[in-house]
Amino acid sequence: MSEIVSFIVSLVGDMGYLGIFFMMFLESSFFPFPSEVAMVPAGYLASRGEMNIFLAWLAGTGGSLAGALFNYAVGHRLGRPFLIKYGRYFFMSERSVVRVEEFFNRYGYPSTFWGRLVPGVRQYISLPAGIGRMKLIAFGVYTFLGAGIWCAVLLALGYFLGENEERIKEYLYLIIAVVMAAVLIVFYYYYSKNRARL
Repeated sequence: MSEIVSFIVSLVGDMGYLGIFFMMFLESSFFPFPSEVAMVPAGYLASRGEMNIFLAWLAGTGGSLAGALFNYAVGHRLGRPFLIKYGRYFFMSERSVVRVEEFFNRYGYPSTFWGRLVPGVRQYISLPAGIGRMKLIAFGVYTFLGAGIWCAVLLALGYFLGENEERIKEYLYLIIAVVMAAVLIVFYYYYSKNRARL
């Protein structure tokens, strides 16, 4: 496993910021590519002075936004019936499409922010936003903020924990648990507030 980690670190170092952008574009679009693979090694390289951490963050967040905009355009142009019928050819099961659509419909525009922090939702939340013709500026702002936070978390893990894979996994699971708890609290607040208005 250490050889694989070393290879990925070397790959990110060789490809530079453009490689980070491209890998995060894939992660944020339809291709099932884990963001940890790009951002954690970038943080480690930044700790060694081989990368600028701000530029790495900008490349990662920019790639995430570009991938999200791609998915938004797919949802906007092709619509729900196409995605339900042909999504499986692009790593999108019907169940995934329906789940993120329900997520978006239930929680509205802010779901494009919170969705960037939720595993299994992050890659596909842009599709229902496109299908629902969410305002592009609002979509871009929410997505950039959510992706920026996620990229910063992964960079920090790589920067402070380096190649210690076990500790990175441990902290990543803890961070995901905290984020999920925060998401549930916020959504419960919105639900309670909207229910009181009925």
